[in-house]
Amino acid sequence: MPDMADLKGLLGSLASAMGGETGIPKGCRAVEDFELDRYLGLWFEVARLDHSFERGLEQVTAHYALRDDGGVAVTNRGFNPDDNEWDEAEGKAFFEEDHNVGRFRVSFFGPFYAGYNILWLDEAYEHAIVAGPNHGYLWLLARRPDVDQTTLSHMYRIAENNGFDTQALMSVSHAPA
Repeated sequence: MPDMADLKGLLGSLASAMGGETGIPKGCRAVEDFELDRYLGLWFEVARLDHSFERGLEQVTAHYALRDDGGVAVTNRGFNPDDNEWDEAEGKAFFEEDHNVGRFRVSFFGPFYAGYNILWLDEAYEHAIVAGPNHGYLWLLARRPDVDQTTLSHMYRIAENNGFDTQALMSVSHAPA
């Protein structure tokens, strides 16, 4: 598994490869009536589509906090059991559209941005489905690392109905190392 410098390089390569693509997957819509203040804070990644920049990471979390410039500070963190170390990447996000639509452009390196699209949120802001700019990037998030099977099945159905390959989703372990 890559060390932090490799992780940053991979994230930078990802943003470059996506050409700074900040779009939303075809046929998908971001949540409306979005409330940023309710979304801020800690989220646990419970499932994701596999990518080299997260491969092998466990106990993955994302923390969102308001920045002084009105943007959002993003801190992604995951445990690499192969190296017995935590990997962390810090970035920034800005609304892509109106502030009541859950669409952002996020950057971990310089001028390269990628789409961050909240496709679904429950009313309590406890569970979310987030996509990148296309159907190759998907994350299921929750405020707690354990999600009941009924809610998880519901999230899988929503992802599938939005055109994602839910058979390819991998569960993220949050068991202490």
